[in-house]
Amino acid sequence: MRDVFHQVVKVALQKDGWTITHDPLSISSGGVNMAIDLGAEKMIAAEKDDVKIAVEVKSFLEYSSAISGFHMALGQFINYRGALRKEDPNRLLYLAVPLTTYNTFFQLDFPQWIMQENQVKLVIYEPESEVIVEWRE
Repeated sequence: MRDVFHQVVKVALQKDGWTITHDPLSISSGGVNMAIDLGAEKMIAAEKDDVKIAVEVKSFLEYSSAISGFHMALGQFINYRGALRKEDPNRLLYLAVPLTTYNTFFQLDFPQWIMQENQVKLVIYEPESEVIVEWRE
């Protein structure tokens, strides 16, 4: 099921110069089929090569608490990253989170520790203006 902000993030990525190549990005690894929300690529002139990413979109609106949404998002991120490392190792995975959630829940110590420990890459988006606010490695 698509996240409520799926289309918002898709538009925001396009505004940021990305070409959407997959919607969703299907991946099969170790006998398990998965679907990451978006696949995209961008030509980087300095590198003369395409940068390929996969983006898992989260709104954090559909969960009873931010920590429940965080558990789900982190689990998906870890699983998808593992599958990509095996099946498409040149594609970087990002977790897309709305700016309000990033500025509140993601500033707490616990999420910060866990994000750092699990090396989660973030793309922070603003839903109303449909723009990418920040990329966090």
